[in-house]
Amino acid sequence: METPILQMSEISKSFNGIKVLNNVDFELRKGEVHALMGGNGAGKSTLMKILTGVYQKDGGRITINGNEVQIHTTNDAEKHGVSMIFQEFSLVPTLTVAQNIFINREPKTALGFIDDKKTNQMAKKLLQALNVDIKPTDLVADLGVGYWQMTEIAKALSKQTKILVMDEPTASLTKRETEVLFEFIARLKNNGISIIYISHRMEEIFQICDRITIMGDGRHVITANIKDLDMDSVITYISGKNVAKFEWKPRKAMNSNQVVLKVHNLTTKNRVNGVEFELRQGEVLGIAGLMGSGRTETLRALFGIDAITAGEIHIKGKKAVIRSPKDAINHGLALIPEDRRVQGLVLEHEVKDNILLPSLSQITNGLVDDSMGNKIAAEWVAKLRIKTDSIHKRASLLSGGNQQKIVFAKWLANSPDIIMLDEPTIGIDIGAKTEIIEMIRQLADEGKSILLVSSEMTELLAVSDRVLVFHGGQAVKQFMREEISTEEVLEHAIQGF
Repeated sequence: METPILQMSEISKSFNGIKVLNNVDFELRKGEVHALMGGNGAGKSTLMKILTGVYQKDGGRITINGNEVQIHTTNDAEKHGVSMIFQEFSLVPTLTVAQNIFINREPKTALGFIDDKKTNQMAKKLLQALNVDIKPTDLVADLGVGYWQMTEIAKALSKQTKILVMDEPTASLTKRETEVLFEFIARLKNNGISIIYISHRMEEIFQICDRITIMGDGRHVITANIKDLDMDSVITYISGKNVAKFEWKPRKAMNSNQVVLKVHNLTTKNRVNGVEFELRQGEVLGIAGLMGSGRTETLRALFGIDAITAGEIHIKGKKAVIRSPKDAINHGLALIPEDRRVQGLVLEHEVKDNILLPSLSQITNGLVDDSMGNKIAAEWVAKLRIKTDSIHKRASLLSGGNQQKIVFAKWLANSPDIIMLDEPTIGIDIGAKTEIIEMIRQLADEGKSILLVSSEMTELLAVSDRVLVFHGGQAVKQFMREEISTEEVLEHAIQGF
């Protein structure tokens, strides 16, 4: 058998005395797409960060093309042909797309200055190969999260990469954009590039991967050909139990037809162009659409992040003026954003501090009442089953699913009436996804009104009472849930504009 392009043997790693990798083995063949899966906290990202020089291993060996290598920095990894597209973005928002792709590797003129023209030309060629509709001169700060992901992919592929690690690369992509990415992955594979593919989306794994390695609690669980496993067995290996599938459960008829949010001709300078809809008490209103259709931007406008240039917002029958997130919070709104690590949490702060951020006024009377704050934080950690050994633990040390639960706890502790969710299950495992889906159902049953933006059709259809399709900054079509027989029906509606 051909020598693997990569072998990681008995890799160990500890943080603060806690072992997160325990003698893990991993092998990658040339020209294969190898899935790396496991629950949040299984050790997948840590193993890959060791491979790419972000972390240093405590023990074990790394062999590339049959030769043992020492990888202490990301530069070491790149010299050995290893690149990684991280789930946490590494872009500089104040730079252009082209500048981010070639940062610290910019082509120079004969006089030694950065050649912006050539940089833009090189970036344009890469973006065209990915079939990405963004300009090299676009400022990254002006782009949605999905476009950040595509910029990250272009950045990784601009290097002489032989081993490419993709950590949740489709989390912010639409179905069509995902198909384009998969086509590109197939071309990379045919060119001999080896890909380690980390994803919680089962259907993707079975669509594009050759083999799969599953990790759990920092250990190797199984490596197998993808054709020798089915979805249920993979879920069982990951979770150790059978997990409920995302299926629509017809909810009890809503007790109220009260309109709690009415949006008329909502317009901003950022992809929102005359949005109109109503949201009722106890309703889950799904929002579907392609990237750039105005889904996220509508939530940002309603929460006072983007300035509203025209239109009106009525909350419980009264006109509401929202110029800032503080105004939105005072009107009973909460926003769980699409990028929890950047927009939803202060990662270096404690779990407790993150939970209490919007609710400080409740525990402050001149001075902060720490005992009351501890009580509130502990209650929400218990309610949402957040896995942490202490409310004083740094949020950055928790798994992605538990970080997302902290964001939920932060807003639920403030007792909002209208909860806006933007891609709430991005980058979390199947078990945590199931918990969040059930949480959304429960919140609606309790009378909370939910706006749910999601690119995952299964998830969207599992909980929505109605679905709005967005296009060109407007809500262009509405479906009652009963009218949508399959995911394909909704996908066709989304693609049909």
